[in-house]
Amino acid sequence: MSIDKATAAHVAKLARIKVEDDALPALAEEFNTILGFIEQLNEVDVDGVEPMVSVTPMRLKRREDAVTDGNIQKEVLANAPDAREGFFAVPKVVE
Repeated sequence: MSIDKATAAHVAKLARIKVEDDALPALAEEFNTILGFIEQLNEVDVDGVEPMVSVTPMRLKRREDAVTDGNIQKEVLANAPDAREGFFAVPKVVE
């Protein structure tokens, strides 16, 4: 596949990139170089290769999912305008 000046201008317009007319041939050549690299990747035989998430085999660190209050109830309630019996107190809004 070969990219010409018109296609390079169209891609630049779609990407909302302002490219001067004299820079279009260089941009088209860069696109052609990138497509050449992609075509080289298509030549690699990947049959039987399992997809990887990372190049190093790692397991995610896991911890027990335990719910706690953080043991900082007094510090959390210290800045509350009104706290009663260990909870935030808010005005009644329903009549």
